[in-house]
Amino acid sequence: MADADLDVVIRQLAKQQYKGLMAAAKKRRDRYVGLAAKAKNGEARARFKQIAKDTMLQATAAARRLQISADNAADSYARSMRNAAEAPPPVKKVAKKAVKKAARKAKA
Repeated sequence: MADADLDVVIRQLAKQQYKGLMAAAKKRRDRYVGLAAKAKNGEARARFKQIAKDTMLQATAAARRLQISADNAADSYARSMRNAAEAPPPVKKVAKKAVKKAARKAKA
C-alpha cells in the first residue's frame, strides 16, 4: 500500500467502514427480530419488527452518506494531484534575489 495513490486508500478505508457499519446494523436488526419472536403479544412483536426495519433503513442511509463522502474526498484528492502535476512550477522571488546578489559579487 506504500506505492498506492491516496485516493485508492481513501476508497478502501471507506469500504471497510461500510462493511463494519452494515455488519453492526445487521447484528442489531437480528437482535430486534429475535425479541419480536419472543414477544408475548402482537403489539410488542410489531413494535420490535418496526424497530428492526428502521434500524436497517437508518444504517443504510448512514453507510450511503459515508460512501459518498469518501468518494468525494478521493475524487477531490485525485483531481488536486492531477492539477498539481500539470501546473508549471512557481517562480520564486528568492531565486531572482540570489541572481542579483551573484551579479553584484561578480562585479566587485
